[in-house]
Amino acid sequence: MVIQFNLPCMISYLAGLLKISLLTLALGACGLKTMPEQLKKDGTEEIVFATFNVSMEATNYLGREIESASSEVLAQRLATGNDPQIRNIAEIIQRSKADVILLNEFDYIADPARGIQAFVKNYLNVSQQGAGAVNFPFVYLNTSNTGQPTPFDLDKDGVASGVKGDAYGFGYFPGHYGMVLLSRFPIDQKNVRTFQYFLWSDMPGALRPGTKADGFWHSDEAWLDLRLSSKSHWDIPVIVGDTSVHILASHPTPPVFDGPEDRNGKRNHDELRFWRDYILGADYIYDDKKLVGGLAKDARFVILGDLNASALEGGAIRQGIGSLLELPQVNSLLAPSSLGGSENKPENPLALNHTAHWGMRADYVLPSSAGIKVLSQGVFWPVINDNLYRLVEDRSASSDHRLVWLSAQLKP
Repeated sequence: MVIQFNLPCMISYLAGLLKISLLTLALGACGLKTMPEQLKKDGTEEIVFATFNVSMEATNYLGREIESASSEVLAQRLATGNDPQIRNIAEIIQRSKADVILLNEFDYIADPARGIQAFVKNYLNVSQQGAGAVNFPFVYLNTSNTGQPTPFDLDKDGVASGVKGDAYGFGYFPGHYGMVLLSRFPIDQKNVRTFQYFLWSDMPGALRPGTKADGFWHSDEAWLDLRLSSKSHWDIPVIVGDTSVHILASHPTPPVFDGPEDRNGKRNHDELRFWRDYILGADYIYDDKKLVGGLAKDARFVILGDLNASALEGGAIRQGIGSLLELPQVNSLLAPSSLGGSENKPENPLALNHTAHWGMRADYVLPSSAGIKVLSQGVFWPVINDNLYRLVEDRSASSDHRLVWLSAQLKP
């Protein structure tokens, strides 16, 4: 796997790390003590943006060794209102007081009444362990490339199965590892842009997988058919008062589970580069309605998602996330932190900013530099002696990722 080192990004990141470390000393054990108790919704007070990989996907319940699965696995658990893991996920969201939250790894269920609406009604609308019930009247839900069959043997195991490694995005069924946005503010549905079908080969300078010794991994026919996004990329305008905030939502592929051709690492890099180019207004970009161009120059935005990359550690091509964090248009100076993260990997000085149990900053809430004032931010990660540690004590309790939040005000 190709590893690149980016010195400017490292310096910027470490500067932020030192500053946030001082702030963390004043925070409570789970990193949420600075959260506002009550939020006004007129656009002048605090708005909490959050992202959470909730592990509400079929193989988390059935095991990865299974041969097949479907979204029915999650639908049945949502119907009961009594699933312990989902109740804990709901409690974490309730305690975060999020106004806008992206859920990654929430299997796509075409009938909202059996899917996201059931989650809201049966879990979020019900107080969990004394946490206040919450409601999200506005939802954005759409399909994903995961599990969508291609006609090619993309993983070169000798069988063009159409699923898992032979799908447009790794998944056991269409919509596996999907995502959904919940909001307390209206969503401008008419102006949502999706990029599920954008072709990887249409990105100028795309990192086509392969090696000098063995040539390209994919045939020319397969390469020209492949989609860039392993799930999807969404630009979802949320309306706060008379102001639009663009939620840039995605879940790039993990940059691992491949070989020297680095097909996942290169895809992760280019999925992240897509957002960089989109923010810069690149004219090669087209959406699923064939509208061309990137984000307006003066647009407010918040990047949300499990991006599966760190500029300082892990197996990603670091220039992908690094080039996004370095953009002047992105406010990335301070990284969210938690004492629970430090406790989880005490030997790692970067653990303060980790967002995943396995040890990396993978999940991001990145606001635009213009038009958004950051008030506070953090990672929901209680320490062992906190009574909320039960929510994160292992993967089966909730997820192997932690909810990341940012409290902000909109400004002119």
